[in-house]
Amino acid sequence: MPTAIAVTSPDLVLPPHDRQTPPAVVQPLDTLENSLLGMHALIEQHGYVISLYPASASDAVTQRLRTVRSVLESDRIALLGIDLPPLGVALLAQQLRQLSVCDFSPGVLASAARLLAHYIYAGALLGSVAKLDQVPVSLKSHAKSWVPGAQFAVLANPRPQLVRVGQEELAGPEFGTRLLAAAGQAPSDWVTATLAPAWRVQGVATVPLPEASARWWGTGKLVEFAAGLYDVSVLYQLVSSVRREQCHWCGLELIGDRCGFCAAPLSPASAPLPPASASQPSPSRPQSSSQLSPSGPQPSSQSSPARSLSAPSSSTELPAAAVRAASVRALPPGAT
Repeated sequence: MPTAIAVTSPDLVLPPHDRQTPPAVVQPLDTLENSLLGMHALIEQHGYVISLYPASASDAVTQRLRTVRSVLESDRIALLGIDLPPLGVALLAQQLRQLSVCDFSPGVLASAARLLAHYIYAGALLGSVAKLDQVPVSLKSHAKSWVPGAQFAVLANPRPQLVRVGQEELAGPEFGTRLLAAAGQAPSDWVTATLAPAWRVQGVATVPLPEASARWWGTGKLVEFAAGLYDVSVLYQLVSSVRREQCHWCGLELIGDRCGFCAAPLSPASAPLPPASASQPSPSRPQSSSQLSPSGPQPSSQSSPARSLSAPSSSTELPAAAVRAASVRALPPGAT
């Protein structure tokens, strides 16, 4: 059975692309008892569980997930806090579901979440940025948000950006993506009619707005969007191009610099040496994990989603794997 992928609410489960893509499950459930029973059944059926939760999730959600893993005393549950807007988390979960039927080990699949998240362009069309605190907003933009009819396009990942619609353009991906759009209380066709052609997306799908989106963006009058890789063969090539290591603590395979299940960093003996020159690698060829940063403190789940990305020069090219992935935190075993 493929590794199970779990999310924190049903509205983060996107429709599958095909019949081969397994469904996601919801964890935690309404009570601790049901959560324990459900997680135990998942482990028995699938062997391993990768549970994604938004970094902005309430303490009650994260505490219950930690309690479930602690009570079950299981090292087969990966708890990953994803620093993306809600629709971005849903898209990442869908990508992991697609890859779960491939020949990746559970450790590689869990640590791949950091890499894949870096290639998700997540943002929203907002009527006001007065209560937006997830993305840096200038005082000038705050003032403009009080102007009647003003609209702002905001990008939260991979690099924060805020522009006024009609005056500037959002920086988009330079590789083939599929765009998801979810309208709130103020529907608009700007995302599908203007943004999609500008980003040259290869498909557009409309999905329901996640319940947590209004709180994340500071307003219910929005249209949330997320664009990312959707072809499973491209996703597979991206992940498989990164060098695999073995976790010195739990023994699972990993890519990058941290295990997705036990959160142990790559051991110093296995950590790659820093590059000899500061020149940037060519984006036309996937790079190994030797260029993924092996050092530095583990990012907090509440850190800014800002990250740097060297985008490919062609929509037909596979994005380079030599990037620093978006902020993801796996909780240590036995955490309470």
